[in-house]
Amino acid sequence: MTDTDVDSVAATWSGAPKPPHSVPAAADIVIIGGGIVGVSTAWFLAKQGIDVVLCEKGYIAGEQSGRNWGWVRVQGRDTREIPMMLESLRIWESFATELGEDVGFFRGGCLFTANSTQQLQSFEDWVRIADDYGIGTRLIDAAELKQHAPGAAAAWTGAMLTASDGRAEPHKATAAIARAAERLGARVLGYCAVRGVETTGGSVAAVVTEHGSIKTSTVLCAAGAWTSMFCRSLDIDVPQLRVLGTVARTAPAENVLNGNLFDDRLGIRRRQDGGYTVAHGAVLEHPVTPSSFRYFFKFIPVLMQEFKIVRLSFGRDFIDEWSIPKRWDLDKVSPFERTRVLDPKPHLAVLKGIRRNLDAMFPSLADTPIIESWAGMIESSPDVAPIIDSVDSLQGFHVATGFSGHGFGIGPGAGKAIAGMLTGKNSGIDISELKLSRFFDGSPIRPQASI
Repeated sequence: MTDTDVDSVAATWSGAPKPPHSVPAAADIVIIGGGIVGVSTAWFLAKQGIDVVLCEKGYIAGEQSGRNWGWVRVQGRDTREIPMMLESLRIWESFATELGEDVGFFRGGCLFTANSTQQLQSFEDWVRIADDYGIGTRLIDAAELKQHAPGAAAAWTGAMLTASDGRAEPHKATAAIARAAERLGARVLGYCAVRGVETTGGSVAAVVTEHGSIKTSTVLCAAGAWTSMFCRSLDIDVPQLRVLGTVARTAPAENVLNGNLFDDRLGIRRRQDGGYTVAHGAVLEHPVTPSSFRYFFKFIPVLMQEFKIVRLSFGRDFIDEWSIPKRWDLDKVSPFERTRVLDPKPHLAVLKGIRRNLDAMFPSLADTPIIESWAGMIESSPDVAPIIDSVDSLQGFHVATGFSGHGFGIGPGAGKAIAGMLTGKNSGIDISELKLSRFFDGSPIRPQASI
């Protein structure tokens, strides 16, 4: 990778800091977090003429929104997410016109492969769900699968295919949405950490940033992996844990795959630059922290579900979280300024596994070099579905988090739904089952999808 590589993923979270000269004195709505959910919400609000300010402690899309696989899929989703995801696909399709920028969106289809007849049959339940929503997902045999993945050498039995699913480029998309929001009047402030919230009579009165206060009555915390810690400082309990995913990209190579493909050993999709984004199909690392113990019982169902792929690690992350106080003075440097970007190192053993599995499954790519690798912290909720809700204990405060590795694809649809929640306007997207209270009211915690 060269310094002039326009497709460098790491360029999303590097470069010279650009802090604002000042912050606005007031805004109708303040959004905390510059990932795809936050900027999509800002875009939809700005389209309505709402005075919105978005504050990001580091870089726009500097964390998971710029580090994900780039998949835009409805296949395999939790039923609570499907309406939002279908709307998101429609929005992704419109971006080239609406944003005036190419974000690399392409409907190439999504494949979940099966290594046995039993595994193929296990997809039938989701195919029936897809039928209910008119999605068009179907099971295909090995011969048809070969047409979609002509370069594959794996002896698959077949696959589940959703031809309408697609992909986009994370290093382009979120920044493009942010620029579009700014053109409509939103103020998007990087290197502007929100330290906390000031209240009056149990309601939001202002946010306090490192550059000054912004008076507002409405706040959305869409801070990704930082959401739980921020909310805890306000005595709002948001159950959330992090898992680390290692990802890589190859140099441009021949076309061996038409869409996105997930196998037990590899996740792979074609990139706009002609290379491939690749990840291990069966490894996610959870760095154990004090939150792991705090939320252990709520996460038992998903840990049991993901038992074969989650690896626990013990190290610096535990000490780092332990050292962060529950509250901090808002007139002093906050934890969000001390760590501008969560930038974990890619796991070398996982990278070796990716290389090995890629070469075995697609032999013609064996000589294609991996030119960049990175890692990202994926924030997950206990049932692997988003939390989108108003907080009863603090009027005017709202959360949007827990997207569990699904946030990039669903982000534009989530932004539309959240904008509706914040303004009281019907977005046409039902988010009633995504309330924070579901983790505290005795409802069974049942993950429907995977991280």
